[in-house]
Amino acid sequence: MEYPLTFMSDGLKLSGVFHVPEGRKPGQRLPTFIVLHGFVGTKDKSHVELVARMIEELGYCVFRIDFRGCGESEGARGEVRCHDQVADTRNALSFISEREEVDPERIGLTGHSFGAAVAIFTGGVDRRVASVLSLCGWGDGERKFRGQHPTPEAWEKFTNILDEGRKHKAETGESKWVSRFDLVPIPEELRKNLSPKAQFEVPVETAISMYNFRAEDVVADIAPRPLLLFHTAGDVITPMEQSISLFEKAGENAELMIPTGTSHFPLSDEDAPYTRVLIAAWLQKFFPTPLSVQA
Repeated sequence: MEYPLTFMSDGLKLSGVFHVPEGRKPGQRLPTFIVLHGFVGTKDKSHVELVARMIEELGYCVFRIDFRGCGESEGARGEVRCHDQVADTRNALSFISEREEVDPERIGLTGHSFGAAVAIFTGGVDRRVASVLSLCGWGDGERKFRGQHPTPEAWEKFTNILDEGRKHKAETGESKWVSRFDLVPIPEELRKNLSPKAQFEVPVETAISMYNFRAEDVVADIAPRPLLLFHTAGDVITPMEQSISLFEKAGENAELMIPTGTSHFPLSDEDAPYTRVLIAAWLQKFFPTPLSVQA
């Protein structure tokens, strides 16, 4: 069962979809995951919608949301600021904890890519978060960008975009807009995994916000709550090094999984069955649900 819901975050109305698994008994409160989308993506027709449906099928309530400025939520289009997204996540947690279907003591966060970084950071600063599941996420914005622009020529081109954006803002008071692919390169064959509702141009300030965002600084504070860092071995979009570094800095009850697979999208058709088995096993051990089903 799915229900469209809205909630408020810093005066903006944000959009979400709430999933309730089959088999829930009247009055039963279930462990729940808030699902966070990637870079200027959406909750709908997207990779995180696949994530949400998988987790629901495993016996959890799920709340997938559009961050401010994305999808069906209010806010300036494309004006993505990492700490604003952390605020949106914390407000989503406050909102969904009031639902009668939700166990307020067992609300976890999961996200993909950019959403994973936000999930980790939020888990580190908000003790209400009971568990974090990161899918191909990152912990250090500057180092992530260096991995995405690995040659001297590519790095110079990227940093020139940031410098020109700062100059344009200072001289005109307006943002300079650029292609999302100039900031986060995605091979043409993998772009089919992006939501058709995603945004394809963003202001340079969005990249600067990401550059300065460091979930690594707070990942250790998630412990002893369970943390899974899941990263496909051949990820050609977000460097696998990011999850390894996060794991090295994490504390008790953190696990790192690096399965084979070449995609940044672990629920793509070729990787989904294996991904589901691995995540289901981790959930059963560290964050079980009374509606647990076999993967």
